[in-house]
Amino acid sequence: MKQIFWVIGLVLCSYYGFSQNSQLAKQYFEDGDFDKALPLYEQLYEKQPQNTTWFNYVVECQQQMGNYEKAQELLEDKIAASRFPQPLLEVDLGQNYILQKQPEKAQTYFDKAIAYLNEKPAYAGTIGYRFRKYTLLDQAVEAYTLAMKLRPELNYNYQLAGIYGEQGNIEKMFDTFLTLSQTNDTQRTQIERAITQFISEDATDENNLLLKKLLLKRSQTNPAIIWNEMLSWLFVQQKQYNMAFIQEKAIYKRTDEISLDRLTDLALAATEDQEKSTAIDIYNFLIAHTEFAEAKLDAELAIIKLELSENSADIKSIEKKFDQLLDTYGINTHTIPLQIAYAHFIAFNKNEPNTAEKHLKKVLDLRLSPFDASLLKMELADILVFEERFNEALIYYSQIQKTMKNDVAGQNAMFKVAQTSFYKGDFDWAENQLNILKQSTSQLIANDALQLKLLITDNSQDDSLQVALKIYAKADLLAYQNKNTEAISLLDSILIHHKGESIEDEALLKQGKLYEKTGQFEKAIVNYEKMLAFFDGDILTDDALFAMASLYEHQLNDAEKAKEYYEKIIFNHQDSIYFVEARKAYRKLRGDQVDL
Repeated sequence: MKQIFWVIGLVLCSYYGFSQNSQLAKQYFEDGDFDKALPLYEQLYEKQPQNTTWFNYVVECQQQMGNYEKAQELLEDKIAASRFPQPLLEVDLGQNYILQKQPEKAQTYFDKAIAYLNEKPAYAGTIGYRFRKYTLLDQAVEAYTLAMKLRPELNYNYQLAGIYGEQGNIEKMFDTFLTLSQTNDTQRTQIERAITQFISEDATDENNLLLKKLLLKRSQTNPAIIWNEMLSWLFVQQKQYNMAFIQEKAIYKRTDEISLDRLTDLALAATEDQEKSTAIDIYNFLIAHTEFAEAKLDAELAIIKLELSENSADIKSIEKKFDQLLDTYGINTHTIPLQIAYAHFIAFNKNEPNTAEKHLKKVLDLRLSPFDASLLKMELADILVFEERFNEALIYYSQIQKTMKNDVAGQNAMFKVAQTSFYKGDFDWAENQLNILKQSTSQLIANDALQLKLLITDNSQDDSLQVALKIYAKADLLAYQNKNTEAISLLDSILIHHKGESIEDEALLKQGKLYEKTGQFEKAIVNYEKMLAFFDGDILTDDALFAMASLYEHQLNDAEKAKEYYEKIIFNHQDSIYFVEARKAYRKLRGDQVDL
């Protein structure tokens, strides 16, 4: 028995030593210490002579050290020792001559490798890949095209398109990708991702115009739906949602209900990019053509939400739309989103919370699933907070926490408990809840929880009575109640009477956001500039920078200013939650090709 353990131990020690050597060799190789890596790889290869990885590293180390004759000897011996043709080693041997600036000799071996495809066309994948590894693009093209000629069922168009792109032959690359799209629809996403590396959001870009021309040409000569789909995709990349909508309507007419999901996705994309008018047109088209009541209702609610997002929203007209929807769809378990949207509108936009509360309680009398009941209770609790009936709201939030404890909805309810406690001025209880939520599985909830906790903590240390914090909490509640003018005024009192205190930057940021909401963009800019001037390096600096950049980009149409502030986030605040979004926006404004 002892002997068995001794043998096992010996094997394990041997394996451990082998693994250590391979890791050490790799580290030396990556660091450029080829003279140190070589003996280790030679030992590994000696122990495992069939392992091509160790052999390749030995050859490459010799080449990196300029020992081309030694590398040649190794490759020739390996080829001679094999009973079978070795086209990959022939490519390696040819590359060894390239390194010695002997292209004529190299071509002899490249020709041998390519000639092997006459016997085994399917080997073009590995042989072509080997050529590409050495940037031998012409030879790779020759290998792939020969194999496809010998066996038409083989398809290396994706590899060929990639090579044409590397060679700068953009038209041939696009054309090859389009041919592949037509024959292999399963690779469409992969193809589109590859194409995005060569186009931009600028519709006048040379490559964009070329791709559009090729797609239109194919659409005219072979009017297949795929060309409409790819034209639509191109227009979306260019943010031309109205043009994409034209293509989607054409697709719909030819495929009927199949394309409605595509239209929904397009409407969402247009909404996200603030193309509200186009989004509304798309939703109206969906309403006119769908046979599904649920899809139609979703579109109706989406239009209402877009209309309400405008400062000049026609409240009476929207109320009339809600009344018509309620008459059409009724109050039942299939229309919960409608009931919630209507109640929210009545409370927050019409300022009739009692009416909204009665409506929701009526819906809650239906036989509901726990999930739907929680959604309704969440809206009801929000309305009770709007009315400053905090204790009643907390009861509903707590019920949701208990029912949906393993769901994001439960965590959201917990955050709202903390937020409501904050509005009440019960900062200790709010902080207790927020400490738990910092570990939320929802990043958005975790970030909101951390931000509110820091607000409470930072402004409780120097002011034991929390006077300024209570004023801020009241202003925050007023903003929640859409009493923006009153909230701005209350924040002014903090900025006047609590100047120099830790809460000043929070008040400036909050007031800036309210100025934005009410269309007072220049006043918002002044607030953010004050934050950067007097609180540079503060935890809210990146918030101010991102707010400034967004304002200049989307509201004031000053791309240069926007780039300036995005750039500051990229270079000085790499740990910011805005970093990824700022980098993408900066690259877009600079005219880079952005992978969407």
